[in-house]
Amino acid sequence: MLNNRRSQLIIFFLLLTPVLAAARLFYRVNSSNSDPLFNNDNELISNISRRRKPEILGKGKLKGPEDILHDEKSGVIYTGCRDGWIKRVKPGNSAKDTVVENWVNTGGRPLGLSWMHGTKEMIVADAYKGLLKIEENGKIRVLTEEANGKKFKLTDGVTVAKDGKIYFTDASSKYNMKNFMLDIFEGKPNGRLLSYDPKTSETLLLASGLYFPNGVALSPNQDFLVFCETPERRCRQYYIEGERKGSVENFIELPTMPDNIHFKDGHFWIAAAMVTFYFLFSYQLMISGKKNNKFKKNGYFLPEAATKMGKKKREKGRVYVVNLEGKVSKTYSGTALKLVASGVKIGNYLYCGSIFNYHIVRLPLSHG
Repeated sequence: MLNNRRSQLIIFFLLLTPVLAAARLFYRVNSSNSDPLFNNDNELISNISRRRKPEILGKGKLKGPEDILHDEKSGVIYTGCRDGWIKRVKPGNSAKDTVVENWVNTGGRPLGLSWMHGTKEMIVADAYKGLLKIEENGKIRVLTEEANGKKFKLTDGVTVAKDGKIYFTDASSKYNMKNFMLDIFEGKPNGRLLSYDPKTSETLLLASGLYFPNGVALSPNQDFLVFCETPERRCRQYYIEGERKGSVENFIELPTMPDNIHFKDGHFWIAAAMVTFYFLFSYQLMISGKKNNKFKKNGYFLPEAATKMGKKKREKGRVYVVNLEGKVSKTYSGTALKLVASGVKIGNYLYCGSIFNYHIVRLPLSHG
């Protein structure tokens, strides 16, 4: 009995050690703006001068600015924070000129943000409150909080079509935002893709059995949408119209964990968290019993990239620029993006949010 217990304790600590190490790295916020913005270790990495450094906007005033929404008329940026506030950020010519204001507190955790077309109404995917509509005067209305009799546990990404229909994700129908890592660890498809029609107040389940579906974005013709499955390191395509209507297929597989996705200038801009997240993904693979020979390493099933992490001193998050065919045309990478959750092109800059940092990162682009 004693030997069995000792063996169990040894196994427990062997499993726990890499997880604690990963957690420490994952939650450590890098607020330095002195590191080079881009590297050139991949032919897809944008070759921009190292002198073009990232800027830190609203430092210390934004608690986990997950998604970013731009008001083109006023130039104001809206972002949802961990404390429930949707903040208004007015970027200046320099980081120190940036103004941050409280706008509306949802009382939950606002994640995905989108505008209703032709109005000043904002649609918010709130992790705890469900799908919300916020009027220009700040009045909040809950649009939907369940589908097929099952309440949303983690309303995450959202986008609005030109016809007013809202597409959004429930990242997990089992775990809430406080326990979202348990969904990743469990490695089971608890997520859903849904739609809401404001004209009929009808909520439809479009696809289920998804692995933590995250950000979502519509194609320019509105005939399909793309959503991210974070732990699977891929984005998938859901067909809204055409012969393949209602079907789901892979759009792109990535070496890092995709989070939010936006469409701008003919491309999908996909933010992907730091590579250190592979440690957590490795643990998920190990305890879920997934078997894939290309992941096998010393008796455990670990992604190949995870075995190389000990060699990297500075982790780099990425924002991928992907065309309509699912091909990467450009990648922005840097240590300032270690905890990146969203990347939105505004003018000649890329603005990046994060669920862990206390600021927005602004990156200068080479061309408009």
